[in-house]
Amino acid sequence: MSTVQRICPEDLISAYSQGYFPMADEYDGKIYWHCPDYRAVMPFHDLKQPRSLRQFLKKNHISFKVNTNFEYVIYKCADRDSTWINREIIDVYINFHYLGFAHSVEAYIGNQIVGGLYGVSMGGAFFGESMFSELSNASKASFYYLIERLKERKFILLDSQYLNPFTESLGAIEIPKYTYMHILNRALKMPCKFA
Repeated sequence: MSTVQRICPEDLISAYSQGYFPMADEYDGKIYWHCPDYRAVMPFHDLKQPRSLRQFLKKNHISFKVNTNFEYVIYKCADRDSTWINREIIDVYINFHYLGFAHSVEAYIGNQIVGGLYGVSMGGAFFGESMFSELSNASKASFYYLIERLKERKFILLDSQYLNPFTESLGAIEIPKYTYMHILNRALKMPCKFA
């Protein structure tokens, strides 16, 4: 890992295309570039909505929107006791959103946002960054909506960065860096559009 003084959108484009992503240290606030030897990815073409989630969606009348409230989503993702999303990360990803690279998926009940996620789209790759939930299962519902959107638009890579118990429960697996880079390089050449 290497530290970075200040990030601009051009840095993010270069970093993601080479397998790197930034995270702020929760203690000292410094931003580090990460490129793990084993990468967590979602084999999303094989994932199906669990029955319990279908029941949740039916019971709660959840609707989904894309990119209507990106700033709210990233602030909610950062609003936790332990976070790698500091003010500088927020600012650069908001700029990245306005440039068309960073996107949000939002779950609503009526006009009330109850969960969501954000990530970065380049070619046929989507790099999942973070998610939040105001209602149990709302972030999971947003995740499955994201999967359907990626399938419809012929994406081939859903990057989850590091494996953790939550992403593993959703179906994430780890692959070696060389395998990840091979898939990433293919994905970056694809003419996919997320929004």
